[in-house]
Amino acid sequence: MHKRDTRNNRTALFDSIEEGGIRASAPYSHEIDEQDNERALEGLQDRVSLLKRLSGDINEEVEGHNLMLDRMGNDMDSSRGVLSGTMDRFKMVFETKSSRRMLTLVASFVVVFLIVYYLTR
Repeated sequence: MHKRDTRNNRTALFDSIEEGGIRASAPYSHEIDEQDNERALEGLQDRVSLLKRLSGDINEEVEGHNLMLDRMGNDMDSSRGVLSGTMDRFKMVFETKSSRRMLTLVASFVVVFLIVYYLTR
């Protein structure tokens, strides 16, 4: 019941504000009741503190996601380096056309692929 009273008091407080001017409602006879003013102020303070906490939580989430994205980018860069080294080895093998080297390289590539497959599964 207290919440409804507060809402009615706030409504009465802000109903008198129209078009940039303040018109006092009949029960208050040209004055805004100090208690209603305090209640309205407390309500605003609660909202401001809630918004402050929410913005702090959002900030923490954003910083956490930025760190995670940075780490992911670094991991992608390192894997790109590994893959480019592997491609360079493939090019070298295909240029030399040594069947023994090619067989060794293909077999090692298959083994590495299977290891990575089973580790990520």
